[in-house]
Amino acid sequence: MDILLFGATGDVGGATLQQAIERGHTVTAVARHPERSGHSGDARVTAVSLDVLSSADQLAGLARQHQIIISALRPLPGQDALLVDLTRAVLNAARSAGIPALITGGAALLKLADGSGETVLSAPGFLPEAVRPIAEACAAQDQLLDSTPDVDWTCLRPPAMLHEGPRKGRYAWGTDTLVTDHEGQSQISFADFGGALMDLAEQDHRPDKRLTVAWGRA
Repeated sequence: MDILLFGATGDVGGATLQQAIERGHTVTAVARHPERSGHSGDARVTAVSLDVLSSADQLAGLARQHQIIISALRPLPGQDALLVDLTRAVLNAARSAGIPALITGGAALLKLADGSGETVLSAPGFLPEAVRPIAEACAAQDQLLDSTPDVDWTCLRPPAMLHEGPRKGRYAWGTDTLVTDHEGQSQISFADFGGALMDLAEQDHRPDKRLTVAWGRA
């Protein structure tokens, strides 16, 4: 598969790139500093330095050379609201090329597993104030996706905690509620989240528009 990967040097993007390579795919890795991907000598990886927000024509041209877009884009600290513009640029490229887009979302609008009906964003005291700006940006990203029915997109949301850790190669899927393990924790490593993104990319049909994934109950 020919994959166009945005955000290839970030935590999620790097894990996704590694999984794509291990599975034998070819990847165009787009980032502000693509040389930091660590795969500059791999013939399966083409590194491209690109400003996603000011390169619409180039994005569209790249997209037409690929079978799917995977976006692991995240704005720089303090520029959280740009997530919507970044996602819109990816969706426009997918629309122009007529290919699907697999978007990394956020957990903001996932319901808590306690049955309260509260979401990660709305539950009192659940979110540290420091991460509220990116959570609100992720909620706005969701609204953008809902207003873009003419693009074949799928959004994969992380659990409550997405962090460094081992690749276990096993996880549980969900849709609109946080997935938790037997201890009530909702978490996954970047490595396994990247694996889950590639699992979705390799599917011919993705019936659910929004999914979430985490280390589930044993």
